[in-house]
This record gives sequence, C-alpha cells and structure tokens, in this order.
Amino acid sequence: MAATATGLCEFIDASPSPFHTCLTVAERLRAAGYTELAEADRWPGAPGRYFTVRAGSLMAWDAAGATDPAAPFRIVGAHTDSPNLRVKQHPAREVAGWQLVALAPYGGAWLNSWLDRDLGVSGRLSLRDGTHHLVRIDEPILRVPQLAIHLADDRAAVKLDPQRHVNAVWGDGRSPDFLGYVAGRAGVEPRDVLGFDLMTHDLAPSAVTGLGRDFVSAPRLDNQASCYAALAALVATATTTRSRYLPVLVLFDHEEVGSTSDHGAQSDLLLTVLERITLAAGGDREDLLRRLAGSTLASADMAHATHPNYPDRHEPGHQIAVNAGPVLKVQPNLRYATDGRTAATFAQACDQAGVALQRYEHRADLPCGSTIGPMSAARTGIPTVDVGAPQLAMHSARELMGARDVAAYAAALAAFLAPD
Repeated sequence: MAATATGLCEFIDASPSPFHTCLTVAERLRAAGYTELAEADRWPGAPGRYFTVRAGSLMAWDAAGATDPAAPFRIVGAHTDSPNLRVKQHPAREVAGWQLVALAPYGGAWLNSWLDRDLGVSGRLSLRDGTHHLVRIDEPILRVPQLAIHLADDRAAVKLDPQRHVNAVWGDGRSPDFLGYVAGRAGVEPRDVLGFDLMTHDLAPSAVTGLGRDFVSAPRLDNQASCYAALAALVATATTTRSRYLPVLVLFDHEEVGSTSDHGAQSDLLLTVLERITLAAGGDREDLLRRLAGSTLASADMAHATHPNYPDRHEPGHQIAVNAGPVLKVQPNLRYATDGRTAATFAQACDQAGVALQRYEHRADLPCGSTIGPMSAARTGIPTVDVGAPQLAMHSARELMGARDVAAYAAALAAFLAPD
C-alpha cells in the first residue's frame, strides 16, 4: 500500500474509534499476507507475517525472512486513540424538555471545537455471552449546541464546564432510549448489553484541501496519520530482501490518558509479544535480551507545525513547516525519548528515504506533551526516538497537516524499519 493523502483520508474515515482502527489495520494486513494470531493460542514456529489484537491495540511483525532468533528488532510504535467525547454509563438526561446524552471528555479534547458539529457514535458493546460487537453509526444523531452570543457573559470567551456544557442533544422527548437504539443498530438485544465503550465522532468526511491540494483536513490526525504511515512502512518492508532486523509495528490504545491499562504502552503487550516472537523462532530468554540490546524503537506521534497566527507560541530557533518532511522531536527533560544516538538513527533513515528532516524543540517556558516513547523505552530498555509529521490544531475535533508529508513520513518510517 503506497501512502497517499487520499489513502489517509480513507483510512481515517473507516476508523472512528480505536477498535475500528485495529479493524481497519487488520483488514489491510490480511490483504498483505499477514495471519492473525490469538494471544490465548500457541503461536506457530514457522517464519511468516503475523499480527495480534488486544482490544484497541495491535501488534504486527514480519518474520517471513527471519532465521536468527537473536536478530534485533526495529519497532515503530503509535497510538490508536484520539481526544473525543465519550458516552457516560448512565447517558439519559432530560433538561427543559430536551433529551440529552451525557458525555465526558476523553483525553485533552479541545472542547470548543466539538460544539455545533454533527456527531455519530462508535465503539464496542460487551454482551452477556462474552462476545464483543463493534458498532458504528455514521448518522447525525448527536449535537453539542453552542450558547447563543446574546446569552454569554463574556462574548470574547465562553468558558466550557466539562460536566455541564458538553452533553449532546438527542431528542425532543419522543426519541427512544439511547442505549437501546445503539444496541438495535448493532443487531443485538439491549438486555444482553452488559458493558460498552462508546464515543462520538465528527461526521464531516476527511478531505484533501487547499488551492493546490496541499493539505489534509481530517479528524484524528493525532494519531491515525502515524498509524497509517507506520502500517504502510511495515507492508513496504515485505518488498525488501533485508533481514538484518525484524520489523515490528505496535499500535497502543490509551496514550491520550496516560497509557496505564492492560493494552496501553505501560502494559506488558510489547514485551510479551517480542518474547513470544523469539520463543516461536526457537530462541530463549537469553536470545530475547540480546535482541532487545540491539533494537531501536521509533515512537511515531504527530508534531506541532509553527502556527501562522501564533508564531510566538513556538521556539523561535525551531520553526516547523508542513510539506517539509518528518519531524525529530527532542525535549531535554525526556518528555520525548530522543537522545543523540537515536536522533542519528532516524536522520540516517531520512537520508536513506531521500526525505528532508526537521528538528523540533518545545518552548522552554511552556509545558510539553509526551508520547509512548519514554514509557516504552523504560519498559523495554530499547533506545527510542520520538518522531512525527507536522500538523496544526492538535487535539481539535478537526486537524490539518500537509498532504505531501504523508508519503514522506511513511518513507522515513519504512527506511527506519529496514535500514541499508
């Protein structure tokens, strides 16, 4: 799969939740010759291309040409979740004759960007029989209305209370029970739904925009653009004859809320799967430790482009442009995991791919966000580099990146996975 701006739009529109992102990636991996393995099964020892899914996280690896159980890994990691508004456990509310669905912000959602948008619902239903059903409603059934300007105390800035001001209008008193409706759309009996993970998504389709089709305007660029580029990079390694490294893709859920879950970056998922890859190839724990010592991980998460309306919010010596190549992210207090060794490794990958490299540092007087990079490095002992593609409006309901950066990002990650 060649990485393109149009392809990214299609990927994002197919993937409104972390569960759907894993489904989309799994479908494309199967089409590329990968076989799904369940964690509860015994894994085959034969060389091949495989993947496994744990809830909203996924790992894939290309061991088709692997013969040495101590060959080091090259790993690209990203995350499947994005800030949004999620459905509360008791969602039904009624206020002033309006039927509402109670919502709560997930992660660092930029709340004002979710107002006055037509919203659908997606996620997962957990049933009485132990099965889980994905649900996706791409219809404008929810909307969080803005306050009229005539009713605001301060017209310059309406402050949003996440408890009171982000509940969605659902009906006028005649609409059915919300959870019952969602269950019906999933084709299951409402009484069989014992748990759910439901969230909203903006229904405006992703688009390649600008006079010269220079931009991608889409929801969830942070971090589905990285998932898409990393997937394209992994699939591209199948066309190479290099076998010095074993390429691995890991996509974690829950990065936006700290990664502390059974399938987040602070879980055992990465180390467990790397160990099982080694055991399946006939190696032992000694081989695994040798592999880890020679491995490198790229934490792929989106980067801040310099904002043309707020240039003063950026480090003046590190201006970042869209359509100018991937971004190496450095932060001296280790909010990013990059050090000199790993920076050099990614710079070499960009040279190999023939793409330009930009270097980003955050303003020293502003708090800096983080990624799966530092925690993955600490969990595994694998030297890690933090990289991304530049974008504007991070954590907004709709974000913006450069169209030409999509292919450049994927090419750099492919070269990282399979260095000369």
